[in-house]
Amino acid sequence: MGWGLRAVVPPPPRRLGAAGAPPPPTTGDKWLGDLSKVEGKGAFTKEVDAALLAGEADLAVHCVKDVPADRPLPAGTVFAAFLERDDVRDALVHPDGLTLDELPPGTRVGTSSVRRVAQLAASHPHLRCVPLRGNANRRLAKLAEGEVDALLLAAAGLERIGRSDAISEVLSPDVMLPPVGAGVLALQCREGDTGLIEAVAVLNHPGTHRETTAERMLLHVLQGHCNSPIAGLARVDGGGELSLRACVFTPDGKTRLNAHEWAGRLDPATLGTSVAVALLRQGAREVIDGIPH
Repeated sequence: MGWGLRAVVPPPPRRLGAAGAPPPPTTGDKWLGDLSKVEGKGAFTKEVDAALLAGEADLAVHCVKDVPADRPLPAGTVFAAFLERDDVRDALVHPDGLTLDELPPGTRVGTSSVRRVAQLAASHPHLRCVPLRGNANRRLAKLAEGEVDALLLAAAGLERIGRSDAISEVLSPDVMLPPVGAGVLALQCREGDTGLIEAVAVLNHPGTHRETTAERMLLHVLQGHCNSPIAGLARVDGGGELSLRACVFTPDGKTRLNAHEWAGRLDPATLGTSVAVALLRQGAREVIDGIPH
């Protein structure tokens, strides 16, 4: 889903393209097949990165879950702010309002997320996942047309398009652990544009910044690819303590590696590294490398 890549602001006068029109969709938005065929999650960001580096845009807004973490940001760019995190949870959409546990055997659940497919295979093997890509409105339309019987979508995404009414159940992270960067919007700038960086830095949410840093370092150390079922969720509790829980799955959900640590004296990046190492010690490298991509 390339939803978070819509707001790209060109050079002064700062506006959204000619006559205020939004920028064209990215490769990830247009391509509805397997993401591994079009550079994985990088398909959502490469055109935006190019516009930023070429000076055709000054500021990019990304859904962090769609920004690859197995490689650094393009040289010359930085994240200037992480906005306060929205709902990280996944949501089930069923026309009759059924919950996940109420879905009958053989129900066709539309999702192309390998993370969701693996967890659903482990917890509800009687359901059938049907590959389905496109933005949330497109998927809702396909549900209405009968291509699938139910959908799994990001709760935050449905809220952003004003379709929370479609949700039949919001799934706890204990049932469906979210992806790295879930619910987070990030603002990306050229690193030399100090004035703009300072201007948008006031939008940065410290807790979200810490959580996102830990999660992205986890994914960076694991070197997961677009077909790797990896989930991770960092949380800052009421006392300011940071924790990170993460899982690596095989696509069929039969293998699930778990790690959960509290930061203690560790900074967020070190916490992400520590949790990744714990997963690697359990065999995560072999699991990830054994998945075609």
